[in-house]
Amino acid sequence: MPGTAERGEVMFLDAFLTAFWQVMVELSPSLLLGLLIAGLMHVYLPAGFVHRGLSRPDLRSVARASLVGVPLPLCSCGVIPTALGLRQEGASKGATTAFMISTPQTGVDSILVSAAFLGWPFAIFKLVAAFVTGLIGGALVNRFTEPEPLAAEAALSAEQRRERGLVPVLRYAVLDLLSAIDAWILAGVIIAALLTVLLPADYFASQSWARGSLGMLVVLAISLPLYVCTTGSVPIAASLIAAGLPAGSALVFLMAGPATNVATFGAVYRTLGRSVLLIYLGTVVVMSVLFGLLFDRLIEAPAGAAAHVHAAGVDWLGSLGALVLIALMLYLSYRRLKARFSPMIVPEADLVIQVQGMSCQHCVSSVKTALERLDSVEEAVPDLGAGLVRIRGKRLDASRLVAVIEQAGFQAQAPSS
Repeated sequence: MPGTAERGEVMFLDAFLTAFWQVMVELSPSLLLGLLIAGLMHVYLPAGFVHRGLSRPDLRSVARASLVGVPLPLCSCGVIPTALGLRQEGASKGATTAFMISTPQTGVDSILVSAAFLGWPFAIFKLVAAFVTGLIGGALVNRFTEPEPLAAEAALSAEQRRERGLVPVLRYAVLDLLSAIDAWILAGVIIAALLTVLLPADYFASQSWARGSLGMLVVLAISLPLYVCTTGSVPIAASLIAAGLPAGSALVFLMAGPATNVATFGAVYRTLGRSVLLIYLGTVVVMSVLFGLLFDRLIEAPAGAAAHVHAAGVDWLGSLGALVLIALMLYLSYRRLKARFSPMIVPEADLVIQVQGMSCQHCVSSVKTALERLDSVEEAVPDLGAGLVRIRGKRLDASRLVAVIEQAGFQAQAPSS
C-alpha cells in the first residue's frame, strides 16, 4: 500500500533526523573545545617544540614522539606529511613510526569526544593504549632496522615567528583542522544515526561471532584498509556498543581504523621502507587486539554509550554547539565550492607540477613548506582542487622539485617537455 510505505518513509526520516541531531548535540561541544585547545597549542607553543629531542634512535626519542603525538588532533591525512617533516628535520625512524602510530588514534578533540560519548575510563584507556602502541612500534623499528644517514639539508631550524592572538587560533582551528576532518565527522555522524535507527537494541549481544577475539578480528579486517577519522569514528563506536558490540571490539575499531588505511600503507612504504611498514602494521594489529581483550577483562562496558545516543531532552549548550558546528561546516563547504568554480588568481608560474595525495590544508601546507625551503623557489602555490602546484623561482630543476614533493609524502609528476 503506497500510503503505508510513505508513512514508513516519513517515520524513518523523522527517526533518522532525531538521532542525527542528538549525535551532533553530544559531539559538538567537546569537538569545538578540542579544536580551540589545538589552535592555542599551535599558535603559542614554539614552532620547533615538537621537533626537538627526536633524533636519537633510542627509547627516549620514541617516548617523546609518542607523547607529542597523543594530544595532536591529526588524522591520517595530516599525520603523514607531519611525520615526514619530523623525519626530514632529523627524527629517527623509530620516533617517526611512533608518532605515526600514536597521533591519529587520539587528539585533544578525540579525547574529549570519547569522554562525552563513552565515559572517561574508556577515553583514558584509549589514550594510554595509543601511547603504549606507539612506544612499542617505535622501539621495534629502532631494534630491527638500520638507521639511515640523514641528508645534509634535513637538519633545518623550525623556529619562526608566529602571529599571536585569537584570530590565528581560530583560523588554524577552523581552516586547517576542522576543514581537514569535517567531511569525515559528518560521515561518522550519519553512520551513527543510521546504526541507531536500523540496529535493534542489543543486536550484537545475540551474535556469537561478535564476542571475544573473533569479533575483534572481524572488526580489525574491516578497519585496516579504510580511512576512519578518529573523532568522527567515536559516535559510530558508541552506536555499535549501544547495539551490543563488546566495548573491546569497539576499542579495536577506534585504534586500528584511524591509525591505518591504504594511503598510509603506501606512504610508509615509499618513505620508510618495507621493514618499517611490516613492523608498523604488525604493531597496530597485535596491540589493538591485546588492548581490546584487556579492556573487556579489566573495565566494564561504558554504560553511558546507549544513553548518549538515545538521550532525550533539551541540552542548550549542546544545541548551541551543534548549530555553531553546522554553520562552520556550511562555511567550509562554501569556501570549497567557491575555490572550485571561481577562477583562481595566482602569480604567473614558471613551472606547474601535478601532485596526487593532497586532501586537506595540512597537505597543502606541507607541499608549500617543502618547496619553499629550496633556495631556487621564490613561491609555491598549491591548488588543492586542481591537484597541482604553481612554482615561481630561478633555475628551477623539475626533477629536484618532484623529488622534494615525494619526500614530503605525495606523488608528483613533472611537466612533459
